[in-house]
Amino acid sequence: MLPTLLPMPLPYTQEVSTIAHVIELAIAPVFLITGIGALLAVMSNRLARIIDRARQIEAKWQDLKGLQIIDAKTEFASLSKRAKLASYAINFCAFAALAVCLLIATLFVDAFIGTNLRWFVGSLFVLAMFSLSGGIVCFLREVHIAMLSLRIGAPIDVV
Repeated sequence: MLPTLLPMPLPYTQEVSTIAHVIELAIAPVFLITGIGALLAVMSNRLARIIDRARQIEAKWQDLKGLQIIDAKTEFASLSKRAKLASYAINFCAFAALAVCLLIATLFVDAFIGTNLRWFVGSLFVLAMFSLSGGIVCFLREVHIAMLSLRIGAPIDVV
């Protein structure tokens, strides 16, 4: 009998076992996507509140006078920085979620085709972690700027 150069197909039970193992490996990244989704919801909510506050000030702009205009411009500058940081945070976290989705898909492609994509899977995970870290750093910076602009006890008639 001639030796075959093609890989022998796995028996059915081994194929099922391999897929079951890939599903086990994919469960942790799925939970990571869930966590990133929760972060995205918080960040999106903060961005919406920033936009709402900017629209409130803009609606009252015609009625402002003197120091109120200066205060409004200062608040606009703060809101602008915060909006940019919130947007960056959302983009970084969305990219992290995308990288995790690609990681999961790559795990299954590797199992089905039998390629050796472990370096690509590892790279995707590291990329996702760096992106998630960038999103969290931007989010923390946005919260910090928000706290700096907080004025407890300030006169309410400003805006």
